[in-house]
Amino acid sequence: MSSESINIARWKRGSDVFEVVIEPEKAIEARKNPAKTSDALVYPKIFSDAKKGMMASEQRLIALFKTADPLEVAKHIIQEGTVQLNAEYRQKLLDQKKRQVIEMIHRNGIDPKTGAPHPVTRIETALQEAKVKIDEFKSAEAQMQQIVKQLAPIIPIKIAIKEVEITIPAEFASKTYSTIKMMSKVLKENWNTDGSWTGHVEIPGGIEQEFYEKLNKIAHGQVQSKMILTR
Repeated sequence: MSSESINIARWKRGSDVFEVVIEPEKAIEARKNPAKTSDALVYPKIFSDAKKGMMASEQRLIALFKTADPLEVAKHIIQEGTVQLNAEYRQKLLDQKKRQVIEMIHRNGIDPKTGAPHPVTRIETALQEAKVKIDEFKSAEAQMQQIVKQLAPIIPIKIAIKEVEITIPAEFASKTYSTIKMMSKVLKENWNTDGSWTGHVEIPGGIEQEFYEKLNKIAHGQVQSKMILTR
C-alpha cells in the first residue's frame, strides 16, 4: 500500500505524535462505538509516523496512555484525535455530499416565480457556475442555506414547505397510506365514516408534483387535494 493512499487517525500531545492507519467508514463507526475499534484498524500497530513506517516508542505509550496495548491506544487515538484522509477518499466524500446537497435543494427548493422545483441538472450547473465550495465534512442540512444564497444570482430559489389537505377514496386509502407517511409529515388525519382518508400534510416544496403523481398512480387519479398554505 502506498504511503500516499493511507488514511490516518492522529493524536498529538506536545512533541509526541501517535498515529494509526484506518479504514475511514469503520473509524467513523468506532468513534461512536469504541468496541468496533479493531475493525477500523488496517494494522494493529501504533506509529509515530505512519507514512514513513516509524513505530511509536513503547515507553512513551506507557507514559501517556498507561498501556502499550495497540488496541487500547488506538481507541484513544480514534476517539480523541483527528482523521487525515487521502485525496481519493476525500473526493469520494465530496461527491457524496454534493449529491446530497443537490437532492436536498431539489426536494425543498422551488422557483418563487413558478412554484415549480428546479431540475437536478440545473442545480448542478448552477453550483459550477457559482463556484460553490461544498464542505465534505459538514452535513448537507448545515450547508444548504448558505449554498442557496450563493446560487441566488444564477437561479432564484425559495426553500418552501407546503401544507396540503388530501382525501383518498376508501378503495385506495390503505394502499396509499405508506406513501403518504414516507413522503410527507402528517399534521392531522381522519378516517371518515365511508372508509375514505382525509389528511392535513406537510411536504417539501420541491416534491409537490411528485407527491401527487405517486398517490394518483396508486389511486387511479382519484386523489383530491387542496393547497392550504406555502411557507
